[in-house]
Amino acid sequence: MKYAYYPGCSGHGSSVEYEVSTRAVCDALKMDIVEIEDWNCCGSTPAHSISHELSGALSARNLLQAAKTGADCVITPCPSCSSNLKMARWRMQKPAFKAGVDSLLDDPTPTNEQGGADLLETYSVLQAILENEGLEKIQSLVVKPLEGVKVVTYYGCLLSRPAHVAKFDDPNNPVSLDKIMQALGAEVLPFALKTECCGAAMGIPDVNIPGSLSGRILETAKAVGAEAVVTACPLCHMNLDLRQRQAARVSKNRPFELPVFYFTQLLALAFGLPEESMRFDKLAVNPKPLLDKIAERRDARVMAALNEARKAAGVAS
Repeated sequence: MKYAYYPGCSGHGSSVEYEVSTRAVCDALKMDIVEIEDWNCCGSTPAHSISHELSGALSARNLLQAAKTGADCVITPCPSCSSNLKMARWRMQKPAFKAGVDSLLDDPTPTNEQGGADLLETYSVLQAILENEGLEKIQSLVVKPLEGVKVVTYYGCLLSRPAHVAKFDDPNNPVSLDKIMQALGAEVLPFALKTECCGAAMGIPDVNIPGSLSGRILETAKAVGAEAVVTACPLCHMNLDLRQRQAARVSKNRPFELPVFYFTQLLALAFGLPEESMRFDKLAVNPKPLLDKIAERRDARVMAALNEARKAAGVAS
């Protein structure tokens, strides 16, 4: 498949480590991606709070630009972007809504046989990797398995919601990140808060809101024995990683010191990709102690296997 790639605003700013690792992983998987030219903001949260037609128009323009690439579909790393692009396409199947959106665009959207908009489908990068590339392909590229690493997967609100628009995973108990982490060799722990809200953008008016909600998520992750949190959302990552000290203060907890990774960073790590493709230096909570522990565990397993092989061959270790 050929993918039209929509990086979204955070990919060129606050979540550059997600953007870099996503491109590296897609390249390793030999996914044919081409960035959409002259893309614009999808509207994120503010646009649809003002006007659904405005939000639809912002996303529809990106989908029109995507069609110019000749791609089969659109992919984006950000769940908010994915949700907005999918929602715009879904709403524009109604001719009246399509007409309202088209009135805001320089060029109207193509019309399908039902009178709705004929626009490309959108998938999150997570969905495209899992459904189109597959776990078997992922496992075939693993050279540095994450065996022994205990993680919880955190999905947030939008990856599989609303179900009739997202059409991906289970909205109440998603397992897509779990499957990928398990394919890399990690131990995925049961986590009841995997779809609970982290506070989203409410940290702008009041830091106590994401502080309290994210603190509960982090506290629960620590309680079940997690060594790291894995997510696929820039906003969730910001609240859980960058605001971790605020969360500890608001929840009156000790510092969590719990690394929070994008799933693509751990894919890149397990694939043995160059260090610069992971951008661990961008994380607020220092991941080095855990990364060192992962390397030590791997070295110990390799040495144990080597000693077993020598013993079987009758060679002294």
